[in-house]
Amino acid sequence: MNVVSEPDKPSRSTAVTRDPRRRGRNLGLIIAMMVAVAVIDQVVKQIMVTNLQEGVPVNVIGEFFQLFLLYNPGAAFGMGQDSTWLFTIIQLAFVIGTTVAAFFLRDRPTSAGLALIGGGALGNLIDRLVREPGFYFGHVVDYISIGDFAIFNLADASINIGVVVFVIAILTEERRLKREYEHDDA
Repeated sequence: MNVVSEPDKPSRSTAVTRDPRRRGRNLGLIIAMMVAVAVIDQVVKQIMVTNLQEGVPVNVIGEFFQLFLLYNPGAAFGMGQDSTWLFTIIQLAFVIGTTVAAFFLRDRPTSAGLALIGGGALGNLIDRLVREPGFYFGHVVDYISIGDFAIFNLADASINIGVVVFVIAILTEERRLKREYEHDDA
């Protein structure tokens, strides 16, 4: 009599899997979301570049919410304006890191957060690679001005929303694992 044992089933208790059969399960979803965010970001940026004058605000909701075209050589809040090359490398690393991490993630909320971060990084990376003053040193197009907050773009918003989603997903998973562990000990 031949006894065929069932292979160990991968644990469903973590957002990260080491089981090669499950790797990349969300890879397509993550890459599709990243590309969608970057494409939408680039389309909106092109609309803004075509229709707005640099430095001339257009009121949407009074002076609280304005469209304000700005070419940003630095990072968030205009920091590091002389380090465009460094931000290009960092954004490239985020895009590559997000894609690599996709092979290990199986949890959809964690994957979605990571995809939003990667898509935003990709959108701004495209600016750094193709916009003036030239390859690798391009300035990022910013156009959203809310109150006294910094001027930003859709890619920046995607990165920030992605970080919030990612952190909430990790904390929720951690809490669930703790409850599961405590329940197993009882």
